[in-house]
Amino acid sequence: MAALELHDVTAGYPTPTGWLPVLDLLSLALDRGEWAAVVGPSGCGKTTLLRVGAGLLVPSSGTVRVEGGPPRGRVALLPQGEALLPWRTLLGNVLSAREVDQRPTARDRAEAAALLDRFGLAPFADAYPHEVSGGMRQRAALARTFFAPRPVYLLDEPLGALDPLTRIELQEWLAGLRRTLETTAILVTHDVEEALVLGDRVLVLSGRPARAVAEFPVEVPRDRGSPEFVALRGEVLSALRRGRDRGRA
Repeated sequence: MAALELHDVTAGYPTPTGWLPVLDLLSLALDRGEWAAVVGPSGCGKTTLLRVGAGLLVPSSGTVRVEGGPPRGRVALLPQGEALLPWRTLLGNVLSAREVDQRPTARDRAEAAALLDRFGLAPFADAYPHEVSGGMRQRAALARTFFAPRPVYLLDEPLGALDPLTRIELQEWLAGLRRTLETTAILVTHDVEEALVLGDRVLVLSGRPARAVAEFPVEVPRDRGSPEFVALRGEVLSALRRGRDRGRA
């Protein structure tokens, strides 16, 4: 059974003049423990894909299943921007992920503190978001997302707001960390290198209404300078251009 399965999903939004189609017969199956990175032209529907996967938007047609059941309440979604609660400490923000289901216990607090330690944030557990750097805030937002006990995690541009150097550093950090978290995730990104560093495979979407135009398993060294990595990056970029042109047609 797939951890997450979207089959022939079509979705869109009502507008004052009619209907805006965003996803067109999109299918994706995600195995447990797998990270799929999704790239596509700006505005093609990547965030809509995550909203459908989270059960926040009901598709016009097609099916969405998380471990064989409906998605609502079975996924954790990290939206664009860290969205930390400014009046809560980093520890308090992480704990908020379990307040959706129940009042946190002493055991929850201990597990949250341990997770912050794994994320390199233990010395800042009692700090407020405005007291730490952007990179630390992003780590805290990721920690909060992964602290929610869900089988699937949906990450929308989780590193997109960072400066280029910090972003590369956190990509490398997250690539190492994800191997120990035993998580299943869809990662939406505009950065092809980020997709190749973090994804087990890369799904390329066309322009709106989005369809899958290519899929690439990442079976090369994650060294950005290796010939294999550079060649695969070129293939993904070429598929992106084809998808963009299809959307314009």
